[in-house]
Amino acid sequence: MSEMQPITAEDNGSKGRYVYRADGHEAEMTFSKVGTSQIIIDHTEVPEAFRGQGVGVALVARAVEDARQSGVKIRPLCPFAAAQFRRHAEWHDVLVER
Repeated sequence: MSEMQPITAEDNGSKGRYVYRADGHEAEMTFSKVGTSQIIIDHTEVPEAFRGQGVGVALVARAVEDARQSGVKIRPLCPFAAAQFRRHAEWHDVLVER
């Protein structure tokens, strides 16, 4: 994968997902909405074909970017997303305080 394809956001009312598609594969990060002020990232799945290429981090980063633009906070229940928030202190402005 030389250049990353765009990540698309799908909003299905109370749930949604961020999707990355390339070369016949699909990676996704799903979330649930808590009212209008919070999302819960509940699952991230990256196929073997994308492993080690930063696709999972890019999915979380896109959610962070969108949360900043819309004034929403993120609760990362997914272990992968939670680990990324621990690694990226610059994202803590959108992190739900515990």
